[in-house]
Amino acid sequence: MKSILRIMMLPVAAVLIVTGCTKETSDVRLDPALGTNKVFNITSSSATVTGFVVAEGDGITERGICYDVQPAPTVAKSKAIFTGIPVKAAYDVTLTGLSFATTYYARAYATGPEGTVYGSERTFTTLPVLATVTTVAATNVQGTTAVTGGNITADGGAAVTARGVCYGTSPAPTVTGNKTTDGEGLGDFVSNLTGLKGLTRYYARAYATNSAGTAYGNEISFTTLVSVREWYVPGDYVAASYPGSGLADWSPDKSPMVKSNEANPNNVEGYVYMANASNNWKFASKPNWDGPNYGAGATAGTLSETGDNINLPAGYYKLNINAGVEPMTYTAVAMTWGVIGDLNGWSAQVPLTYDPALRYWKGGMHMPAGGWKFRANDNWDYNYGAPAGSLNLVAGGDNIATALEADYAITLNLSTPLAYTYRADRWGVIGDATPGGWSDDTNMTWDAVNGRFTVTLNLTAASFKFRANDDWGYNFGGSLTALTEGGDNISVAEAGNYTITLNPWTRVATVTKN
Repeated sequence: MKSILRIMMLPVAAVLIVTGCTKETSDVRLDPALGTNKVFNITSSSATVTGFVVAEGDGITERGICYDVQPAPTVAKSKAIFTGIPVKAAYDVTLTGLSFATTYYARAYATGPEGTVYGSERTFTTLPVLATVTTVAATNVQGTTAVTGGNITADGGAAVTARGVCYGTSPAPTVTGNKTTDGEGLGDFVSNLTGLKGLTRYYARAYATNSAGTAYGNEISFTTLVSVREWYVPGDYVAASYPGSGLADWSPDKSPMVKSNEANPNNVEGYVYMANASNNWKFASKPNWDGPNYGAGATAGTLSETGDNINLPAGYYKLNINAGVEPMTYTAVAMTWGVIGDLNGWSAQVPLTYDPALRYWKGGMHMPAGGWKFRANDNWDYNYGAPAGSLNLVAGGDNIATALEADYAITLNLSTPLAYTYRADRWGVIGDATPGGWSDDTNMTWDAVNGRFTVTLNLTAASFKFRANDDWGYNFGGSLTALTEGGDNISVAEAGNYTITLNPWTRVATVTKN
């Protein structure tokens, strides 16, 4: 008697139905009237198929499901063998290792002594997976805005219907919070974050949504800039340190200032003189007490809105705020300034003197033709140079050039934050009262003992002026006790031998007949 094999599939949620079978040998037969099967528990990488098989004759040696991405799969392709005991002739086989978002063809099979038969073919499609997205580092970070974005390199087998960047002040932000919406699909996108709070650390992740859900990229963080560009330094030192200036103690609008650098707004700097033996002060963000103000933080060098006054001994200080960290930090470096260069073989700096009334450093000295710079504290941590032909100082800038050997009046003005300037002037007298007339200057020399420039010469009964650097671009005239730039000629009533002195910083001169 020939062996007869029967295979039947039992419906559970019908997707895959075995309604017939192919006959590989004349001794194997499938009864289609009894068979059906189903596919269920479909995921992105697996699916379960149920079959129902009735065997007669010599019996079944193997049963399972064969599957492929091409129609009419066979056991020569991929197959999953059922190894358990059928329940009322039904069996479940779970297919694993499937590709996501892929259509598969599946058939029940049974093998007996005489060969293998297959059920009818059904299809199913695995689910998509989350998209693949990366987050772009933040750029152009300002006080209330920043620019970031993302790149979606794979859609996970389903169209990306929403993308952007989610952000917040806590790690792992999601689309349930603040987010941008920046189109659909694959590729790069730019996200503009707005409405941010100044001086705040933000966390951001790019996101991409498809039918599988929402995927998040790597997390980035950034700190917004402080929106305050000008800071005030009120304290109990102001009136004593800046006499006659109109500045006042503990009045932000009548206090020295520090400012942020346009290229790096988080870096705030400026110079402040504190004359008292003990000086108490704070940083104020507005020219009044209405805005945040900062004192000493919990740890040294930090700032706090609730902090006590900061105290420093007497000195001339470079103040810096790092507004790009939480909490903000500050430094106060005491400085004494001088000149270094070819005048002293680039050895120890020649000191300058700070004049509180004029609010700048000054000094007279003999300088050769060559180069030089301003330097603080006799080391190179803080120094200024200037481009050729410019009086504007640059930190670490080029050497300043002097073309002629002479006595010079040096001025270093650091009183305006981030607008530091200098002067280096040779002084002389010129006019029809002088030996050179109105064409040639008579040079003055530096009197270090009395801190002024001086010259002794014969004058005629005429007039003269003080002129710097043999040029009319900078000259003094008018009253000897209050010279003015570009002022009137100074008259000489009687011819004779005279000694003339000039303090170019206070703009006071004397004309004494010998």
